Amino acid sequence: MLSFIIPAHNEQDYLPDTLTALQTAADVLGEPYEIIVVNDDSTDRTTAVAASFGARVVLVSLRQIAAVRNAGAREAIGDHLFFLDADTQLPAQTLAAAWRSLQHETVAGGALVGMDRALPLDARLGITFWNVMSRINRWAAGCFVFVRRDVFEAVGGFSTEYFAAEEIALSVALHRQGPFTVLSQKVRTSARKLESHSAAEHFALMFKTIFTLGRTLRSRDDLHIWYSQQREQSDSSDDPSP
Repeated sequence: MLSFIIPAHNEQDYLPDTLTALQTAADVLGEPYEIIVVNDDSTDRTTAVAASFGARVVLVSLRQIAAVRNAGAREAIGDHLFFLDADTQLPAQTLAAAWRSLQHETVAGGALVGMDRALPLDARLGITFWNVMSRINRWAAGCFVFVRRDVFEAVGGFSTEYFAAEEIALSVALHRQGPFTVLSQKVRTSARKLESHSAAEHFALMFKTIFTLGRTLRSRDDLHIWYSQQREQSDSSDDPSP
């Protein structure tokens, strides 16, 4: 059994494409699976959208991505966990590659990241830089992580000390459990954070994180790119529906 765990906070606009792509990929794979959408304090139709696709909805009020992912894992019944962001589409070939990897001694991994729309040069360079660092350091991107359940539980899941970059901390912990791979295949994720916040804001946060030796990642207040309302306002401004 494969368990797909999707954290979601006000994701009614992105969930349909994410769930459609996921169901297509899972059906092509042909293995038993479940989809769990962890609705974290949403005020929109996230629950209704998830339920319309047959997903099991878990309601939480945590506003911390690591804790939300862990809540989904606790509800999962599968032996293999796939964490997928609500704005990320998983192609069939990427899921197949992840499943093959898990069948050949890999305990966990991730994939390269592609965007869902054209980006300016600075953003394209940033994504390329991440993909290179991801392959070199064997860091899974937070939008897609796959792991054997027993190994995930052995390291205690995602560390709730972090409000961001928890996937890097998990990747490092999983390296000690066995082979970890970053696939050459890609997932396709939303570019909204790159559009709602400038490249300067992203670089400023990166340098602040380095300067504070990672302490920034332990404070929600310092991580406005992930936890402010600006992202949601940017999404709603593009949505013509009432």
